[in-house]
Amino acid sequence: MSDFDRESMLEMFIFEMNHLVDQLESTIVQAESEYNIDQINEIFRIMHTIKGSSAMMMFDNIAGVSHSIEDLFYYLREDNPKNLDYKRLSDHVLSGADFVKEELAKIQDGREADGDGTELAETISNFLKQIKGIEPSEPTISAPAQPAVARSAASPITSTAGDMMHKYRARIHFQDGCEMENIRAYTLVHNLQEFAQDITHEPQDVIDEETIPIIRKNGFMIEFSSSKDYDYINKHLGQTVYLRELTLDELGTPEAKAAAVPVSAPVEDVPVAAKEAVVLEEVIAPPPPPSDAAVGDTAHRKGAASHMISVNVSKLDALLNLMGELVISEAMVTQNSELEGLQLESFHRETRQLRKIVTNLQETVMSMRMVPLSATFFKMHRIVRDMCRQLDKDVQLDIVGEETEVDKNIIEHIADPIMHIIRNSIDHGVEQPADRSKANKPAKARVLLEAKNAGGDVLITIKDDGRGINTAKVLAKAKNNGLTTKADNEYTDKEIMQFIFLPGFSTNDQVTAFSGRGVGMDVVTSNLEVVGGTALVDSVPGEGTTFTLKIPLTLTIQEGMSVLVAGAQYTIPIANIIKSFKAQPENLFTDPSGNEMITERGEIFNIVRLHEFFNIEGAVTDICEGTLIMLENGEHVVCLLVDDLIGQQQAVVKPMPKYFKKVQGLSGCTLLGNGDISLIIDVAGFFDK
Repeated sequence: MSDFDRESMLEMFIFEMNHLVDQLESTIVQAESEYNIDQINEIFRIMHTIKGSSAMMMFDNIAGVSHSIEDLFYYLREDNPKNLDYKRLSDHVLSGADFVKEELAKIQDGREADGDGTELAETISNFLKQIKGIEPSEPTISAPAQPAVARSAASPITSTAGDMMHKYRARIHFQDGCEMENIRAYTLVHNLQEFAQDITHEPQDVIDEETIPIIRKNGFMIEFSSSKDYDYINKHLGQTVYLRELTLDELGTPEAKAAAVPVSAPVEDVPVAAKEAVVLEEVIAPPPPPSDAAVGDTAHRKGAASHMISVNVSKLDALLNLMGELVISEAMVTQNSELEGLQLESFHRETRQLRKIVTNLQETVMSMRMVPLSATFFKMHRIVRDMCRQLDKDVQLDIVGEETEVDKNIIEHIADPIMHIIRNSIDHGVEQPADRSKANKPAKARVLLEAKNAGGDVLITIKDDGRGINTAKVLAKAKNNGLTTKADNEYTDKEIMQFIFLPGFSTNDQVTAFSGRGVGMDVVTSNLEVVGGTALVDSVPGEGTTFTLKIPLTLTIQEGMSVLVAGAQYTIPIANIIKSFKAQPENLFTDPSGNEMITERGEIFNIVRLHEFFNIEGAVTDICEGTLIMLENGEHVVCLLVDDLIGQQQAVVKPMPKYFKKVQGLSGCTLLGNGDISLIIDVAGFFDK
């Protein structure tokens, strides 16, 4: 395969390999203590696919490690050995998964995948030998540990004397919607070259993209000779990824293979006389015949899958940017100052229709970018598993609300904060089993990872039942580091707990694999600031700690309220507004510290003057003449004084220019219908100050 061919396939290769590695880790973490036959089959299938695809792409080191794991699970599947050390097995496979991920990261960054997997592959192979008790002698259907560069289809393969050659013809139909059928067919040919010769296929120039519609319509037909028997060939082809239907004929034999085969029948159990047309619903270890309801559900899922396509995120970003420009252009047209005072009933009627279409289009574009948190959440199982193994702790991770959806770009920024908080909970919060028993707690600790919608935001909660935060120790550390600005007795517990988010802050006296370096928790705040999110922490000594991350559903287009201050417009996110109202003089007062306050419906709230916050001159100073907007941020509420309200509108969020220093209380800017720029208020900034 030429470099051009490989480069054109890299994107799909990386996407599929990352997806398979995620599946692999999820299966291993779920199994951990003992693998059932379905999990063994699933891991075998994944490793077979990773090996074949990486060998085709000539990433020999990935193929070598994958081959050793594939051999291991082939033996487990066929021989079902007893008294197996499953935790050690999991360690080996996860080490292989980590190696594959590291190499994929190099490939994705445009670097050479030059990791040496020889030692790891040998370690896994030795583990297999220990299980067997003897040197392996039986052949496997796997590729060599270090695959050679792909041979041409016409290259001869020598066979030993006495081998009887068989002639086969196979027709492969891939699943609807699997995409890139030409590359999948090429992979199939490549893998056959391990034990077949005289290979011919139709279409002939299989790698050409023009063959894709032909393969989709007619299937991929391949003829070859091999010394392997029918059952071996049938099993090998049956493990083709995204296989929908396989028809296999052994040419030159009596016509005795025509019986129909039930969809649910395992390939291994099909009589020789019934192997002409094998339709595979599940490639490995098919389930028993499904009920009518299950059949209907399966048909529904297959129908849905055939209507799914993969789209590059950069294209969605471009589409969203265009959508934002369309929203701005629509506002510029409908709010054009030249239209003021004109009686244009037809124009206004048409603009209302235009606004409706733009709104629907915007909602559709936004929904395309929304992805569930499930993938991010389930990756945390691996973090918990590895830490428990190294720290000798027993922790159960409970996940709730993983179906909650957020914008794709936001997910990329919150994965690290969630990971660091969970690591912190297990390392600092959760006690050793013996200590938990002394405290009358269950030996197995629990960490809850939960997501739920809250208006225009998503709340992510990480809660443990550990020892809680020692505020006295945190305050002493903060004081020692010169971080305190007032007397110790003036700090509340919540203020003290916020110190843990500062860069370089750690209460661990010794550096471990997981803590003590002063990095980690500051990643939480820095990543959340990028997406306009906030982090809160609450703790009860002896009972546990709760971290709450508040993040917006999306970053690009928000519903905002335009307000006027000293002749300039500002935009406040609607999600943070409780209500707006006019103040009455009898409800205003000043507390002993000089803070302006107002009573509203029996409650007392602070007043923040927007013009004082940003040092703006020429604004309304009389609270009763201006307008108060009641804002909320988490558990806190404040009343913001502005000159007047202009109205609600959609704000296309643009980042502040780089030459501006970060201003507390501002999250970005947006372009108004008249061409002016409106600064977007960061509500969290008021509460931080």
